[in-house]
Amino acid sequence: MTPNQIELVQASWAKVLPIASIAADLFYDKLFQLDPSVRRYFPANLADQKKKLMQMIGKVVSSLDSLETIVPAVQDLGRRHVGYGVRPEHYSTVGSALLDTLQTGLGEDFTPDVSAAWAAAYGLLSTTMLDAANEAAA
Repeated sequence: MTPNQIELVQASWAKVLPIASIAADLFYDKLFQLDPSVRRYFPANLADQKKKLMQMIGKVVSSLDSLETIVPAVQDLGRRHVGYGVRPEHYSTVGSALLDTLQTGLGEDFTPDVSAAWAAAYGLLSTTMLDAANEAAA
């Protein structure tokens, strides 16, 4: 990621934080709309899961300029997801749900540059998770 992309992701995330609970609702609604079969991977009550999601995204966003500090945790997350039954194709669905959530939540602040920056950030995150998941499954 470029320094400008990191700045765009961090600045746009700051705008999401005040609506974090709404964003989490939007995310899971979109995720389950895109692929209803993934609903089984989550508890009936999503309250804790939504908090964890927003905390995880916040941690990643704040660490984008020092990724080496979070790579081990992201790899561990990828390995854990294997045990949950998450398949590689689910990562693209999650990415789509994330970008859709950001577009809805940020409105006109979700510019093409912001979209590209978030896509790069998610691509980096998901690739790190998938690589670790593939190693764990091998």
